[in-house]
Amino acid sequence: MFKSIVQYCKDSYDELVHKVTWPSLKELTNTALIVLYASIIIALIVFAMDFVFEKFMGLVYSLFR
Repeated sequence: MFKSIVQYCKDSYDELVHKVTWPSLKELTNTALIVLYASIIIALIVFAMDFVFEKFMGLVYSLFR
């Protein structure tokens, strides 16, 4: 069993070093910026929806007092 664990670790290392294509710094930066911009846009959309819903519910509650 120990032999199979060692073989698994060797195979994993070999795959990570020789078979995996790692992104360049430029690709990584571009991807990170896309994720950042998308997160900000989604956060702004959720904020706007929450703001509108809050004002709408305040109006509804004031009408039924």
